[in-house]
Amino acid sequence: MTTTRTHHHNIGILPADIDFMGHVNNARYLGWVQDAVIAHWQKLAPPQVVAEHLWVALKHEITYRKPAFLNDDVIATVILQKVEGARAFYDTLIKRGEVVLAEVKSSWCCIDAKTLRPARVAKDTVTHFFGA
Repeated sequence: MTTTRTHHHNIGILPADIDFMGHVNNARYLGWVQDAVIAHWQKLAPPQVVAEHLWVALKHEITYRKPAFLNDDVIATVILQKVEGARAFYDTLIKRGEVVLAEVKSSWCCIDAKTLRPARVAKDTVTHFFGA
C-alpha cells in the first residue's frame, strides 16, 4: 500500500495577524497553507527539481473550526493526496495541540520556473512524496 509522507509546519503568529475580534484573521490561514505546502515541496523534492519548478494555488476550500490567538502554538500538517499531470491535491490540517482550528482542501498547479507555463510533475519526483 502506498502512503503519503506528511509534513508538519510550525506556524508563527504575529501581532499583525490578529483582527479586531482579538483572534487570527481568517484570511491569514490561506497564507499559512501556502507556506506549509511550499515547505513540503522544498523538503521532499530533489533540490534541482525545486529550483526548476514553482507552485501556484488554483483553489482553496477552507472550513474554520476554532479561532487561533497570538500566543498559540499552531502546526499545519500537510498531506499530499494525489498528483495528476501538473496538478497536486493537498489536505492541510491547522491545529493547536489536538484541537483542529481549520481544515483546508487545496489544488495547486506546478509551473516551469523559466517559462511560467504549467509543467507535469515527473513520476520519479512524485515518488519522493509517497512511501510504501
